[in-house]
Amino acid sequence: MRTVDQWLSEYGASHQNVTNKRLHWICVPAIVISLTGLLWSLPVPASWRELALLPDWLSFNWGILLLAVGVLYYLVMSWRLALGMALFAGGVVVVLLGFERLPWPLWAMCLVLFAVAWLGQFIGHHYEGKRPSFLTDIQFLMIGPLWLLSFVYRKLRIPF
Repeated sequence: MRTVDQWLSEYGASHQNVTNKRLHWICVPAIVISLTGLLWSLPVPASWRELALLPDWLSFNWGILLLAVGVLYYLVMSWRLALGMALFAGGVVVVLLGFERLPWPLWAMCLVLFAVAWLGQFIGHHYEGKRPSFLTDIQFLMIGPLWLLSFVYRKLRIPF
């Protein structure tokens, strides 16, 4: 298995263009939010909801499961980055709880956001002149958020 530094280095090789980087700072979080929201909207068996140990204001859903599995995936690479991703996941939950209060269905908003964000990603890679990393290895879909977080950690001088 590759180390976190190897993953980030390989991902970074196809993300050198300034426009592509800027679009990733917008589009990667938007994709995480929208994908989580789409899964959040899917029905969950009532018996599963009772098993989840979540506060009353937050019921178990597929989006929560995606975030939890994602944090566990990051934990295998770096506990420090996993901690940052857990904080980001909390932010995603807050955003989606806010989206649920809007007059439009959550799934519809997230579907539009998902499509627009992916369009932004592909525009960024057009400027980059390189194909998206996930076309080489699907795991790179999980590395994008980690790559952004690594910049924050470096700026704050937090080792990972």
